[in-house]
Amino acid sequence: MGETAIYLLFTDTGTNLAKAIHFFTKQSLNHVSIGFDEDLKELYSFGRKRPKNPFIGGFVREDIRSDFLKKSDCAVYRFNVSDEEREQILHHINQIEREKDRYRYNFIGLIGILLQIEINRKCAFFCSQFVATVLKNAGAFQIKKPTCFVTPEDIRSHEGMQLIYEGRLGDYPNRNKVACYKQKEEEQVMSSYIIYSRVNEQ
Repeated sequence: MGETAIYLLFTDTGTNLAKAIHFFTKQSLNHVSIGFDEDLKELYSFGRKRPKNPFIGGFVREDIRSDFLKKSDCAVYRFNVSDEEREQILHHINQIEREKDRYRYNFIGLIGILLQIEINRKCAFFCSQFVATVLKNAGAFQIKKPTCFVTPEDIRSHEGMQLIYEGRLGDYPNRNKVACYKQKEEEQVMSSYIIYSRVNEQ
């Protein structure tokens, strides 16, 4: 059985809802999405369907280059699963996508987390509830709490999550170029320091 990777994107969109969640949870990066390629071209979550309207939410395919997301602070993690588990997770997501008009954003479920009241609604998820639900198909991902209580931080801190990027989401597509630029910049600073030190020793 082969092994492959899936990707988890955690963002702080800066919306009023994100600020409210941060106020109660004291945690940053309170939105999570799941993807199947390192470039995050195939990315799924539950969130607002219209960027300017927070009250219309449900199943969404997200675009990291959109004006709504690209200015967000983010962290990207890799999580290893078997080929079979990846297919099961993707199959579950595709099932939801085929019936996406039936699904709604689970605003009431967020209140359930705050009050620690188990609220399970048919065809309704908030982002981390959705991700935790589809990840139950991966044997390496097991959280000992109902999915309606799972927060993005629970997923982010799960054993096996490998951080591969942290910063502004708009810079992620050019992350390799940015990393090379920073490395060259650091090398230039170090070279200047060495030259300065040798001159002072003379």
